[in-house]
Amino acid sequence: MIVFFILAWFSMRFVWPPIVKALDERAKKIADGLEAAERGKHELELASKRSADKLRDGKAKYAELVVQAEKQAAQIIEEAKAQAKIEADRIVANGHAAARQEVAQAKDALRDQVAMLAVAGAEKILRREIDAKAHTQLLAAIQQEL
Repeated sequence: MIVFFILAWFSMRFVWPPIVKALDERAKKIADGLEAAERGKHELELASKRSADKLRDGKAKYAELVVQAEKQAAQIIEEAKAQAKIEADRIVANGHAAARQEVAQAKDALRDQVAMLAVAGAEKILRREIDAKAHTQLLAAIQQEL
């Protein structure tokens, strides 16, 4: 019995403290590992939320850029249509002006021809020649009337 008590006392005094210390250290390591795992899980959740927010923001910016691009494309198309309309109007106006000029030239040419025909007709009617130099004013007046 004395040996048992001595062994128990010796164990309690010299063997038990290092074992308890090792068990406490192991328990602390396990608790620290569990705490680190919880922190990691919490940080993972936060990172997941942040990435979801950034993804949502990115999608919103993408949608906004698409809308802006569509608006800009529509505006460019409208500007091109307006420029084409202006150019078409200018070409039509130039065509009308050229046509008016050609009509005026044709009228002048017809006046000259009619005047010459009138002179020729008058000459045949009178059976004599009309002096063009003497009757220049008369011919000019006839041309103006035509």
